[in-house]
Amino acid sequence: MTRIETMFAPCVVIPVYDHEHAIAAVVAGVRAHELPVLLVDDGSHAQCAAELERLALQPGVTLLRHAVNRGKGAAVCTGLRAARERGYTHALQVDADGQHALTDVPRFLDEARAHPGSVVCGYAVFDASVPRARYYGRWLTHVLVWLETLSFEIRDSMCGFRLYPLDATCTLLDAHTVGARMDFDTEILVRLYWEGVPTRWLPTHVTYPADGVSHFRMFFDNARMTSLHVRLVLGMLVRAPRLLGWGGRRLQRAGGAVNEADQRGGRAGCLRREMR
Repeated sequence: MTRIETMFAPCVVIPVYDHEHAIAAVVAGVRAHELPVLLVDDGSHAQCAAELERLALQPGVTLLRHAVNRGKGAAVCTGLRAARERGYTHALQVDADGQHALTDVPRFLDEARAHPGSVVCGYAVFDASVPRARYYGRWLTHVLVWLETLSFEIRDSMCGFRLYPLDATCTLLDAHTVGARMDFDTEILVRLYWEGVPTRWLPTHVTYPADGVSHFRMFFDNARMTSLHVRLVLGMLVRAPRLLGWGGRRLQRAGGAVNEADQRGGRAGCLRREMR
């Protein structure tokens, strides 16, 4: 297969598990921005599998498959590796359930084009649809991540709307085992930070559809997240001298300032959404 010879060649990776009612609209929203799409079917049941086959008949849409369900993180990893093999330089991760504001895609692309070595991350701006337990649970995760990185730089490790530089990300995936399920989004961002990969932050509106399908398992996924944070805290202790050495400047900057993306208007957009 011929590799794409260009400095910035983005695609979109969408992990899918039984989101047959939402995925067509998500693909259409992404394709409106003329981006190639890699759908990763994570062992979906027959109805969703058939819908994905139908969508894959469209130009610019590629379907990858897991024979059994392996978890969101495993599906994203499959998509990221496949994207790099196909010559793409960056991959935008988008959830399949319709939560993400795909009108923000151009903003993420512009930020990644200007800062190609950074992970461009969304930080969620919620409306009234967010479940209260999820909302407060996220804040607990934020605090733990700040401890694990000895930094305030990671503003939202749980938002699955982010754009990865593929070389740095796949190099990390080749060197470390990263969480295969709901723990993936947090772990990959912490580990990329530990490797010195910069992050850029953009506010993005996140909605929980009333008829949305959630695969979050209250007991098992909370247990998995607890185990993750124990491992990351232990990893931080080993890396603490280095993190404090080269991360001190990040702590000072992130604790008291917003990044350039906010200064160009992201903050105003965030405030408008929060006031709704």
